[in-house]
Amino acid sequence: MKFEDLITEINGFGRFQKMILCISFVGRFTLPCHFLLSNFIAAIPSHHCDISSLDAEGIFGNLSREQKLTVSIPAQEDGTPASCHMFSYPQFHLLTNSSSSSELPVVQCQNGWEYDNSTFSSTLATQWDLVCDKKGLNKAVTTIFFVGVMFGAVFFGGMSDRFGRKPMLLVSYISGMAFTLASIFSTSFIMFAVLRFFSGFTITGIVIVSVVLNVEWVDIQHRRLVSITGSMAWAVGSTSLSLFAFCIRDWRWLTVAVTSPLLLSTVLWWWVPESARWLIANGRVEKAHYYLHKCAVMNRKEEVISRIKPEALSIIASDEGKKNYSYLDLVRTPKMRRLALLTGTIWFCVATMTYGISLNITGFGLNMYLTQFVYGAIEVPSKLIVYYLLEKIGRRKTEAGAQLLITDFSWVGRTVVAVLGKGFAVAAFCTIVLYSSELYPTVLRQNGMGYNSFLGRLGVCLAPLVLLLDSFWGHFSQTILCSVALIASVVAWQLPETRDRCLPETIEDVEGTG
Repeated sequence: MKFEDLITEINGFGRFQKMILCISFVGRFTLPCHFLLSNFIAAIPSHHCDISSLDAEGIFGNLSREQKLTVSIPAQEDGTPASCHMFSYPQFHLLTNSSSSSELPVVQCQNGWEYDNSTFSSTLATQWDLVCDKKGLNKAVTTIFFVGVMFGAVFFGGMSDRFGRKPMLLVSYISGMAFTLASIFSTSFIMFAVLRFFSGFTITGIVIVSVVLNVEWVDIQHRRLVSITGSMAWAVGSTSLSLFAFCIRDWRWLTVAVTSPLLLSTVLWWWVPESARWLIANGRVEKAHYYLHKCAVMNRKEEVISRIKPEALSIIASDEGKKNYSYLDLVRTPKMRRLALLTGTIWFCVATMTYGISLNITGFGLNMYLTQFVYGAIEVPSKLIVYYLLEKIGRRKTEAGAQLLITDFSWVGRTVVAVLGKGFAVAAFCTIVLYSSELYPTVLRQNGMGYNSFLGRLGVCLAPLVLLLDSFWGHFSQTILCSVALIASVVAWQLPETRDRCLPETIEDVEGTG
């Protein structure tokens, strides 16, 4: 008997599987909030040099606020005060002479900055004066976080294949919550950056583990449904982030708000089962039988599991069931090596393209909260379309087709059509996550997902750098992103179709020798 047959007999998508899906949904909800959190906590509000010290000395006399700014800070082309410079001494003649102030002597801000608090009450920029010469540190926060995500993907992928899905999920919940909450007590930017790195490192285990755990507990017919439903957590989280940020304008409390669901996830973890596939593949048939019995009872299929003894599950386990696998096993054999190369390339390209589009579209005449809401909302119809296409045309054609369509829309700037381009990018990302989890064998599935996620996050880190190339030529970034999408489309055609096929359990299944 194959495991697929057994899971089908005890109902491959009953109340037990729906429970797992709902529990993982809560944890995955926080991921987009943290991945996109820097859009709000690292925002730079309007600012100008602080001239309160001059006011305290009585230099200004009875001047109004506007007049004080006029004589103290040079005006920009749009008439607003300059952000990083002030006059070396007050220019009172500007009150009666509207001539240009560009020739007057200026110095850098001497006493800090005064910030516009109408949009944010507090951000990283206002907390540590990350403006002017230090402005780049705000963008560095995003890169630092994703570097942590990148290495965390490798760590949790390997550890989950070695110690199991369930314990590593708890590690991710608790450590992710601990590092994130610790970051709000940071006394310096360096301290915050270090804690933000470890926040990314630990929190990525949630998606790495839960995606695989969901797929491993359902039958063939419902893998598509589980994958798309689980990914909807990202859409809900993205849209909810805009609401959180709109209501909470302080970066510390916003961080607390988007992290708080992890507390509920930690409580719900006690009801999360270990993967029976992983237990059987590692020779722990007694424990596998225990969870299969729980599944059968909840799904009201007790008569099925009562006929199957733990010893019978040993037949499903391979002879190498107790072998410890590592990332090196991804490249030891020819077909595994080819699979790793192809999926890794796609993940890198899809991530670069997705975040390249997201970062390149800064708005459509909307404020940042509404823009964030639109970004999240477009994912819902995109994923519903993917759900339909995965069954009708399969994984390979959906992935390749979505990448080709991205190349058409990525050339369009700040328009609604560009949002459709992001929708196709989301479709490609959603597809490759399910596709990859179906291609790798159970004994290496977490290692494979960790490796792929590592390359995907590498693409995320490089996406902002690609956009900087527009300073050399206006269409440089679009050319690169379109080329990347085209490469991903071609590579996707080289992968085998997995629709309506059993998940491979061992390396031999992939190599065709099992």
